Order: sequence, then C-alpha cells, then structure tokens
Amino acid sequence: MKRTIAVLCHENQGDARYTVHDFADVWRADGHRVELLFGVQTFVPADVVLVHVNLSVVPDEYLELASRYPVVLNGKVTDIRKSTYSTLRVARDDAYAGPVILKSNLNYAGVPEALHGIRRHADPAAARFRSPLDYRILASKAEVPPADWDDPELLVERFVPERENGAYVTRAMNFFGDRVTCGKLVGPHPIVNGETQTRIERVEPHREMLRLRRKMGFDFGKFDYVLHDGEPVLLDANKTVGTTNIPMTPERQKVRRFRAEGLYAYFDRAAR
Repeated sequence: MKRTIAVLCHENQGDARYTVHDFADVWRADGHRVELLFGVQTFVPADVVLVHVNLSVVPDEYLELASRYPVVLNGKVTDIRKSTYSTLRVARDDAYAGPVILKSNLNYAGVPEALHGIRRHADPAAARFRSPLDYRILASKAEVPPADWDDPELLVERFVPERENGAYVTRAMNFFGDRVTCGKLVGPHPIVNGETQTRIERVEPHREMLRLRRKMGFDFGKFDYVLHDGEPVLLDANKTVGTTNIPMTPERQKVRRFRAEGLYAYFDRAAR
C-alpha cells in the first residue's frame, strides 16, 4: 500500500539540503507521496509525519501541528541543546584541571538560529562560531574568558578525544527506525567531521549509543561520539542531519536506501 509521508520543517528552512531530501527521493521512487511542509499554517493529511525543524528547541506550535498526525516521528525530541545531555560539562568551580573545549550550546554552532534570526547574532558572520570547526580547545578551564561562563549559548566541556596512530577519531551513528549505520571518521583535525576526515570506515555502533538513542526518544538522526578510555561518550545529537560534499558512490547510495527504508516499519503503526 502506498502511503503519504509529511516532513514538517521550519518556515524559513526551504533552501537548505538535508539527508531527508535524499530519503524523500527513495520514498517517491517506491511510489509513496512526500509532502514537505514549511511552517504551521497548513495541515496536509498524511500517514506519518517526521518533525524536521532545524532548531535546537522545537517551537510548541510545530509540536501541536505534528500531534494531529497518526504517527509522529521525533515528536519527543524537542530540545537538543548540548546542556540537556552532555556528561562532559565543566563548571567554573569544578576541580577538573585538564584540557577543555569551548563550544556552542546550540546545535551546529547555533548557525540555524542565526539564520532564522532568533538569536542575538542575526548575521552568522558576526557570531562567535561560524561552524563547529571554530570551537576552541584550551589547555585548561583557567583560559576560558570570565564572561563566557555566564553565556547561556556557550558550553565548556572536558576535551576527551579518541586517538588512533596520532590522528583524531569521531564515530558517526546514523539511524532511521531500526536501520542503523556507523562510520569511524579519522583525520588530523581535533574536530573530525565530513569536512576534516581523511578516512572513513564502517564500524558497529556501540550498544550504549543505541540504548541512549532510545532513552532520548530519537526515531531519526545522528549521534557523534568517541571512545575515551574504552567508554563511549556522546558529543553531539542531531535530528536534522545535513548532507556532505562526499561524492555519491553506488555504495553510499545503497547505504542511503538502507536507512531510508527504516521509515517503512512505522507504516504498520499508522495502519493500527
């Protein structure tokens, strides 16, 4: 049976390209109807809605509209500010004396909020961070500027890198429903992502990240984490995964379809 899938986006989100757009191509190729909704002005009937609002905190009006659908995906993921899940946070008076990283409390350096004009720096170029690559690694918390401790948009965390043969490692676990893939990104930069990685290999996701994903209520998204002293540490949880400039090879297309089909398990719930 062919279904209708609604993807609920922020009203100002129209020009950006996300992984969900690639998934929508798969769903359409399989004969399903995909409705991209921007803003909350119009209700379009659908079997399933994916809340895909690219803000760290989802406004209530989007959650209210989503609640009208039979099945709501990521409806429980309402706040992905790092302060809601970080286990690395350092306070001004903590005894910790090791290296720290000064980063945005908001998702992706707060760039989405800046673009939508709902933070104090409406111009991304004037913001402290233009991307996560601008996060600052400091030798100790004593180097954190005093005013930054009181800034709710900033977060100070212990810097706990994973290393491999002198390089840095970040593990990216992508998932949709029961379809999960995980890549180990390796590169020379302390912050390893799609821009800085020089090598990537498939690895099994850590079971603790799978457990944490269920606890946090994610149906779709990406978790970035490291293994520090053998223990998994979540660095970033994202519910609106962007695309990369990595060429789309047949293998990557296969992986994209594999995750896109994770949506189909929710159709049975819609039927009930």
